[in-house]
Amino acid sequence: MKPVLREQLTRYVATLADAIDHAEVTDATGAAMSLERGCEWVRRAAYEAHDSGHKIMFVGNGGSAGIASHLAIDYSKNGGLRSLSFNDPSALTCLANDLGYEKVFAKQIELHARPGDLLVAISSSGRSPNILAAVAAAKARECRIATYSGFSRENDLRFLGDVNFYVSAQEYGFVEIAHLTLCHAVLDMHMGWGDRPACTQ
Repeated sequence: MKPVLREQLTRYVATLADAIDHAEVTDATGAAMSLERGCEWVRRAAYEAHDSGHKIMFVGNGGSAGIASHLAIDYSKNGGLRSLSFNDPSALTCLANDLGYEKVFAKQIELHARPGDLLVAISSSGRSPNILAAVAAAKARECRIATYSGFSRENDLRFLGDVNFYVSAQEYGFVEIAHLTLCHAVLDMHMGWGDRPACTQ
């Protein structure tokens, strides 16, 4: 078994930090936005959705499904925001069996989404058919949309949201952790991270 070397680990962490810091953000027209402006858009959209009686919906596959579930509970429990993910196993297997896997999120959005909701669509490749279908369903329901993608710069997802985050990396680990970090930063900073003295214990 190959040992984990300190130099290699330091380079890994630095590569991850660079991927997050240099994430590219665009608006619905494809125009570039700063990273902080993109994060502020998500923060405002999330709180405006909740304050107006709407909700935040998270979707993703595989590791991104884990991120979607993680964020839905943290935005709900810690942020006090009405949030959910569509990862219930019975719903997924029922809809996949009856309608095909491409429809597992779109159908749930058709059933539950209302105009003014916010969809956060997460896909490392940006090419997952069920995530693209989820975005189309959310648009049809007049939801606001934030997308998070990686890998190819030409992936389909990064051109579909009101705001789009793209992480220029080819490894799932870097892309997934960057997506989770960027989404978590929005919540943590809104809740006051950085405004309080650091814990010394």
